[in-house]
Parts: sequence; C-alpha cells; structure tokens
Amino acid sequence: MRRISVTNNISLDGVMQAPMSPEEDSRGGFTLGGWALGGGADPELGAEMGKGMARTGAMLFGHRTYDHMAAFWPHQTDPNPFTDHLNRTEKIVVSRDPSLEFSWENSTLLAGEAVQTVAELKATEGGDLSILGSGELVRALASVGLIDEYVLIIHPVLLGSGQRMFEGVQQNLTLLNSMTTATGITLARYAPRP
Repeated sequence: MRRISVTNNISLDGVMQAPMSPEEDSRGGFTLGGWALGGGADPELGAEMGKGMARTGAMLFGHRTYDHMAAFWPHQTDPNPFTDHLNRTEKIVVSRDPSLEFSWENSTLLAGEAVQTVAELKATEGGDLSILGSGELVRALASVGLIDEYVLIIHPVLLGSGQRMFEGVQQNLTLLNSMTTATGITLARYAPRP
C-alpha cells in the first residue's frame, strides 16, 4: 500500500490560497496572492525541501493546481533541482472530467470521484504519493482518512481571509518533527492520530 503525503505552504491562520503569486488563485476576490514570498529567500527551508525531493513516487494534483504548475515549470530553463524533479516525476491529475489531456511530460489522468479513485490507487503497489497545493483534493482525502502525513510550511503571517487548508476537516494529529528557520518559517511534519 502506498502512503500519501501533503506538502503545503500555509499562513499562521491556516490559509493556503495563492502562496506564490497574485495570479495563482484569486477565487472569492482573494487579493493577497504571493504572501509566502514576503520574507524573501530562505536557504534553510530550501535545503530541507530539497531532501524531500529525493523520495521516489508520483505526485497527485487537483486540476486547478496542476494547470497552474504546468503553465510554469516545463518552461523553466535555469538549472535547479526543483525544475528537474517536477518535470521528470510522474504527475497524476485527479479529475471528474475524463476528457482531459495534458502536455506536461509524465502526466496522466485519474478520472472519477477523488475519494474512490485515490483510495484504489493508494491500495496498489508502488512508490509513495505526494500532493502539492490542491486544497479541494486534500480536504476530500483528509475527510476520509486517506492522508498519511502533512508537511506544513507555516509562514509567520496572518491573512484574515482566503481558502483554508483544513476548512471542514476534523482530525487529531501527532507532531513527528519540526524546525524553524531564521526567517521564522516553521516546517512541521504531522501524522493523523488513529
């Protein structure tokens, strides 16, 4: 059985919407996009996140997050480990629309209802599965206990509005480990408590 982990930037008040740019996701009139970049580069965080890229497995995306990332990462020419990793890793897009087609290399469709199709995928043999962004997918899978680990990049900012990662989800978590960088960002790993 595969494990599913979620890695996401969140504000101190739990907002995950549009951490990297204003154009990323303005649903609901959200105007604070790019909030995760307010502190500038964080070499400690970059080094720690780079360790996670060494794991094998596939990435799961909701359609909206996939489209945003597919519009950016395949077109990057500067050599960096994030570009190479994202381009060569298998990407599985979870969607109810069976007619979707993709141009980003190593991308496939997992069509149907997320809870059912991802549960079936999780039960197969293979590498672990990781989710970036994809708030609706995360909430759907968390609500039925399909997430094995949360890697939260918690930024010391209060946004007061925006889509929250755990809206409507109730779950007890156990802290596995954490670190806080010099910029005040906390990287915390949690597992659901049985």
